[in-house]
Amino acid sequence: MKKRFGIDIDGTVTSPSSMVPFINEAFGLNITLDDIKQYDLNPLVNVSEEEFAKWFIENEPMIYSKSPIAPGALSILTKWKEDQELFFISARGENLLDVTNQWFLKNGLSFDHIELIGTHHKIEAAKRHCVDVFFEDKHDNAVMIHEECKIPVILFNTPYNQDPIPQGVIRVNDWYEADEWIQRWLQNKEVLCK
Repeated sequence: MKKRFGIDIDGTVTSPSSMVPFINEAFGLNITLDDIKQYDLNPLVNVSEEEFAKWFIENEPMIYSKSPIAPGALSILTKWKEDQELFFISARGENLLDVTNQWFLKNGLSFDHIELIGTHHKIEAAKRHCVDVFFEDKHDNAVMIHEECKIPVILFNTPYNQDPIPQGVIRVNDWYEADEWIQRWLQNKEVLCK
């Protein structure tokens, strides 16, 4: 029986360092991914929250169209697509659907569904689509999805998500470790929709 995988896009399928070169160029910085210790990027730049938000909204389409795919994501997701359903659920706004579809096409990624919900609150979408496992890079999202949906959540390890995690949120370093965990999970557990 196919399982339905809920998968975040930014920082999960795309490289977590995707934003770094754009921030460096726009704000005259020289940061690396290791310098990003929290999900909120505003403290790294010397502008107001409003100015940073305006810059981000104006540059989102370009950033997302040029984001590199995370190492291993293409091969693992292509393998999973044969036997599982891939539902990509992202905080991106719906206005970015064309950019997102083009990025998937350009990178050779197949999917069953892409939903851009315009918010980081993914619990409702995860429940509505009855996902069996979720893949995320944002710490509080991972914890809340696990606790509310009672499903395992794979958390991709980054410098900005180092808070403690409960059992049921599984920290992995890359898509290969995610695949190892998924293969064990698929062999050991029949998951029913909650």
